Amino acid sequence: MSITGVTADLPAGQVFYRDSGGDGAPVVFLHAASGNSALWEHQMTAVIDAGFRFIALDHRAAAHGSNSTALLDGLLAKLNVGRCHLLGTAAGGGAALQFALAHPAKVRGLVVANSIGFVLDREYLDMSNRIRPAPKFNELPLDFRELGPSYRAANAEGAARWLDLSRQGQRSTGARTENGGNVEVTWAKVETLKMPTLLVTGDADLYTPPSVLRMFAQRIPHAEVAIIPETGHSSYWENPAVFNAAILTFLQKH
Repeated sequence: MSITGVTADLPAGQVFYRDSGGDGAPVVFLHAASGNSALWEHQMTAVIDAGFRFIALDHRAAAHGSNSTALLDGLLAKLNVGRCHLLGTAAGGGAALQFALAHPAKVRGLVVANSIGFVLDREYLDMSNRIRPAPKFNELPLDFRELGPSYRAANAEGAARWLDLSRQGQRSTGARTENGGNVEVTWAKVETLKMPTLLVTGDADLYTPPSVLRMFAQRIPHAEVAIIPETGHSSYWENPAVFNAAILTFLQKH
């Protein structure tokens, strides 16, 4: 099944999205702050072959003012998708949490991968700064921050392709902020989530190491956890076989 790339003008802004179509349960993918929906190249075929409808959109990082919730809600309405599985990685994971908090009835299953989750509680922000001291951490090379050392050592070609895609911009203007902001994520709000949730990270993720993932798991009722071995902040790319097996097992259950 081919995947169509389309640019749509929505009430909340312009968006480029990829859609396989079909009658399967929709799975919507939200990429990291860098790059665009092309970064899901290792998930597209696997998801479609498992019988799901693959949808991925280019979006601006929700932490930087864009109303990704309104943009995604408008796209789902345009595609006549009432409920979907929602999967986001890194900043896309934060955007997925924001959407799930704003529209819980529209999320059949939630997958948050390698994400700091945009949690705003002071103690969480202080902890984050301890493990990623600003501004020095952000001055490190992108591939050092977001690819694990095992992958960079063993797959120079794959690391170069990831870096090339990650440096590319989104194919849309993104959401307009005048439509309102995203839901603020706090631990108290996270504890209200009731949809099936899978939390994923890499064992060498500098942003969301396993100990941080467990903070989320302790607060989200009945959350499942998957630690992808020998991967950093981009486990979907670094070890797609294990990542895809984990998410498809979860999606097929729900």
